[in-house]
Amino acid sequence: MASHFLGISGDANVDHASPEPQGATPSTIALELHTVRLRDYTMVKSGVPTLLCTPLALHGAAVADLAVGHSLVAALRGAGIERLFMADWRSASPGMRLLGIDNYLADLNILVDQVGGLVDLVGLCQGGWLSLVYAARFPAKVRKLVMAGVPVDIAARQSELSALAEATPLTMFQSLVNHGDGRVIGRDIAKLWRNETDANAIHEALQTPEPIGSPEFARLEAVFKNWNSWTIDVPGTYYLEVIEKLYKRNELATGSFVALGQKIDLSRLRLPMYLLAGSADEVVAAEQLLAVERLVGTRPEYLRHEVAPSNHLGLFMGRKTLEEYWPRIARWMREPLPEGNFQQP
Repeated sequence: MASHFLGISGDANVDHASPEPQGATPSTIALELHTVRLRDYTMVKSGVPTLLCTPLALHGAAVADLAVGHSLVAALRGAGIERLFMADWRSASPGMRLLGIDNYLADLNILVDQVGGLVDLVGLCQGGWLSLVYAARFPAKVRKLVMAGVPVDIAARQSELSALAEATPLTMFQSLVNHGDGRVIGRDIAKLWRNETDANAIHEALQTPEPIGSPEFARLEAVFKNWNSWTIDVPGTYYLEVIEKLYKRNELATGSFVALGQKIDLSRLRLPMYLLAGSADEVVAAEQLLAVERLVGTRPEYLRHEVAPSNHLGLFMGRKTLEEYWPRIARWMREPLPEGNFQQP
């Protein structure tokens, strides 16, 4: 798929009045804040909860719960993650235009406290670096960290997204924000850029055995297009901070990123981590994520990584990836925490 976070996303024929896509798995809303809804998928009331941190990008959280057979939520629950929650970021209202990264970290902290104050974090794409920053800022609140398709060290290798970010002047991104009166408006961006929503691209992302043209694939294609066409608005301050701090300055990898008043030093982070990259990920080069292994202080034996034969969206909604890779990740998450100090010194 095209570079969705920079605004190259959506369907040119997006319907402004189209309803928000609903996930395939029933949930309740455990907490609702101005910025985010906490979705509750739990089946039990005890044990360390898992919090799924979806991307705050131009697509909604149904990226993790698209359809039967294409749901990360269902894959995790089916593999034994029975106390599961999701951060479902809300579209930014005009009054949210000045919200920045710190605001979203603070609200993520509220979600963690709401579910008990200690979580296993699973971060997807843009939700992944936010999870990493959160874990480094509040290491005592995260037991294990999983990241899938996450940009961390932008200099490790270029992707289509990072190359575009590097080549585009910051003033261009500022003009997007100005056009939206302080927000990046999803529906406006969708009119300017056409995403790859042809049948072959959708088939590749979903990794479905259903042949193109079959009734079964037509049903999935319709669900995907509905999800893809519904976009969210993003606060301009947050958007520009991400572009500048992560993509322009590579602050997370260089150790100059400041979160809630504290410099984020990944070398002091000792949590067990599992990294999942895609060999054909056009949005996040695998090396941008796998660089985490040399940046953090976690002992090598408590670091796991896999590279799936997948593009970016296939990491979260591809049938093969969900069936082959995520059950292993879930088993790792369910293992008891190894003895040792995984908190910052």
